[in-house]
Amino acid sequence: MDASRAALDLVTAAWRAQVVHTAAVLQLPDLVAAGHRTSTELATPTGVDASTLRRLLRVLALLGLFEGDDTDGYTVTALGEQLQDRPGSLRDTCLLYGEEFHQAWGHAAESFRTGIPGFELAFKATLTDHLKHTPDAATRFQKGLRASSFFFDAVPDLIDFGARVVDIGGGSGQLLSTVLRATPHARGTYVDLEHMLPVAREHFAATIGTERVDLVALDMFTGTLPEADTYVLSRVLGDWSDDDCVRLLHNVRRAMPPEARLLIIERVVHDGPDLLAPLWDLHLFVVNGGTQREYRTYVDLAARSGFAIKDTVALPMENSALVLVPEERP
Repeated sequence: MDASRAALDLVTAAWRAQVVHTAAVLQLPDLVAAGHRTSTELATPTGVDASTLRRLLRVLALLGLFEGDDTDGYTVTALGEQLQDRPGSLRDTCLLYGEEFHQAWGHAAESFRTGIPGFELAFKATLTDHLKHTPDAATRFQKGLRASSFFFDAVPDLIDFGARVVDIGGGSGQLLSTVLRATPHARGTYVDLEHMLPVAREHFAATIGTERVDLVALDMFTGTLPEADTYVLSRVLGDWSDDDCVRLLHNVRRAMPPEARLLIIERVVHDGPDLLAPLWDLHLFVVNGGTQREYRTYVDLAARSGFAIKDTVALPMENSALVLVPEERP
């Protein structure tokens, strides 16, 4: 019976995710926090029948998003607050995973058989092309990435970046802004493709200002990178093949001064019971054909590119920072 129940919990896990997604779409945590505490009070602002809401709220309370009941009224828990529509919450992440990524995973079996990402099977376009032509999805994607990057706050506490930092494929600019905020003596260079520069510029302007940041549009595989003390590739290599990673690492190696180092921030797959990194590996495969690599694979990529892994720094949420130095350095 225990095995049957465990199997049933696995089979119905997607229901839980979609219930949580529904709560985010209907903005139930915000409405409950604003004083709409029962199904009757929530019916008008959500446009959902009160009897249906009562059933939905009952499950959301069992999942831990709310406390209370429909008679005395619900209150929002700390978990439920993570789905409120506010900066730093995981609501946009929930919307992205419950919509586009949920549809991509619906094609997972075919994706594993054919090697074609489930996202392409669902949307007839790559993730990159879909985001280029679907502004709403692109906004959710960027906000979702930003919200799920809360572990960045721990990075400058654990790593000394030196005076000059180059963030390659810097996305929204969140990691570099976090590093520069924590190290006021440092100067940063943000490197990404041309269409990402306005996104990053807006983020820097709203957080640390733009005086200590140079924004550079560059092909990271072939462009000449500036000299720095620390180079960063955060959540970049998972989108590329091993050979492409070697090309990129070679390009970084050519730019590095003798005493510089490279940080690779990824979820590294290790032997053991931790599930998040192996699950993330499958997610990347389904979404864009990417991967989360094992540590020994990074050792091989480093050696092929003229690097050696000097250290590994554990980060929150099963993330790791691999510290690479030029191979000939002791």
